[in-house]
Amino acid sequence: MANYKDLANLIFPNITETIEDLEKRYPERNLPEGAMVTRFAPSPTGFLHTGSLFTSLVSARFAKQSGGVFYIRLEDTDTKREIAGSGQSLIEQLKVFDVIPDEGYISDTCEIGQYGPYKQSNRSNIYNTVIKHFIEIGRAYPCFCSAEELAELRHEQEEAKVIPGYYGKYAKYRGLTPDEYIELIKSGKPYIIRFKSMGDHNNKIKFHDEIKGDLELTENDQDIVILKSDGLPTYHFAHLVDDHFMHTTHVTRGEEWLSSLPIHLELFDTAGFKRPHYAHLPVIMKVENGNRRKLSKRKDLEAAVSYFLEQGYPKYGFIEYLLTIANSNYEQWRDENLDKNFYDFHLQFDKMSLDGALFDLAKVQNISKERMAYKKASVLEAEVEEWAKEYDKDFYNKIIADRDFFTSILNIEREKEKPRKDYSKYSDIYPIISFFYDDVYEAIDKNALEWKLEMEHSLIKEVLEDYIETINLEVTEDEWFNNLKELAVRHGFADNIKVWKKNKEAYKGHVGDVSEFLRLCLAGRKNSPNLYCVQQILGKDKVISRIKEVMATL
Repeated sequence: MANYKDLANLIFPNITETIEDLEKRYPERNLPEGAMVTRFAPSPTGFLHTGSLFTSLVSARFAKQSGGVFYIRLEDTDTKREIAGSGQSLIEQLKVFDVIPDEGYISDTCEIGQYGPYKQSNRSNIYNTVIKHFIEIGRAYPCFCSAEELAELRHEQEEAKVIPGYYGKYAKYRGLTPDEYIELIKSGKPYIIRFKSMGDHNNKIKFHDEIKGDLELTENDQDIVILKSDGLPTYHFAHLVDDHFMHTTHVTRGEEWLSSLPIHLELFDTAGFKRPHYAHLPVIMKVENGNRRKLSKRKDLEAAVSYFLEQGYPKYGFIEYLLTIANSNYEQWRDENLDKNFYDFHLQFDKMSLDGALFDLAKVQNISKERMAYKKASVLEAEVEEWAKEYDKDFYNKIIADRDFFTSILNIEREKEKPRKDYSKYSDIYPIISFFYDDVYEAIDKNALEWKLEMEHSLIKEVLEDYIETINLEVTEDEWFNNLKELAVRHGFADNIKVWKKNKEAYKGHVGDVSEFLRLCLAGRKNSPNLYCVQQILGKDKVISRIKEVMATL
């Protein structure tokens, strides 16, 4: 009469290692007390999701701030959904946002660390060693159900209105003897391996989540698949094996995995492995038609991290936004520590949101605008240049043709106590400042400028002629503006908008109208950066030349 060990040896004849051997190969990490070992475990099935960046950022920060280890493991066991090259693309995008592993998967040809392989498809022998052990102790078994049989089972359960799944009396191949399993295998009948649960869904288990606190969950009783027909493990089983032998101390993941927790706890207990701590992070949500829903890959541009890279959101602005989602006290800390690096802030599990965080693009923009405003022009120039090199070649070519010129444009009203806040992302910059470049300015239709309808063109021309004759850019901004007010008064304009509002009939307009004349001449638009600074950068000759070019159309 055969036993479970005979069954295990039949299924895995080439597996000679034991769990004890694996424990020796992957010993406990030598880390300081309190150091966390965390991981990010993406699947190479597409782009990096904003929610995944959030999860990985949080995982990395907890490891770094505790003096621990953050590693990346590539979960590539879903071969049907795998997209070639997406694993390495994920790593590259994470690097942009400073999520850099201490060890783990770096690319398909590069790994760092002593606890690998870090690519699941290369860990088959490790998984099979543990599965073999589960079979030997009677906690895993081969299942020979066909797709048709499983469909019939689902239909039967629907009709009976019972919990769906493969468990208890519905687990057709659960109770066979080792001899019966062996006979079916030798007959050539295809099979997968299932975990044999000892749970009961009528029971509750108590568990402490690092974020959600004490929870009461329904006990697992499902005989889940742990080894698929392609010879690769399912997510649940790979999670057990990898997080144990890589010595993960804290599993930080989205709260959508909370329903799987009873399965994972039973797997750890069955294997005799120490459970890691779990922290289920809030899912990033969006409001649509008054209802909350998860940020969707299909529906939402902002669900893809690549969107923020292409648009040119500064990484520090986006990271800080994610930190506001991560901890409720981050914004107060930032207000009190404006001069500090955001990585000086220490995340805390008990400051995490218990509800799904609403994604707020306007807030991303506001934070980015605030941070960009306080960057030195030379630093911002380098950031914009790097972005434009990949995403806007025309802009890039203009930048590198004269970096000092571009930096001077960026420096308009910048390095002061209250700097201008014109840009929330790099892609905002060129549309605002493009008129500085002669080829862009020459392409503007000067005959289509939007002059105020009530202003006679002869009056506009008279004002501009006076400005050309009296222009003086060798003075301070205050002196220049006083000169402009005097010019305005000479031509019947009020030197103050408040004065004009009190008695509009007495004036042809106000000094703001005169400024607008100049803006239209120099920028081709009514809005521009600081007019005095614009002229300082263009220089007197070009200022006069542009004004004359426009005057010729009046």
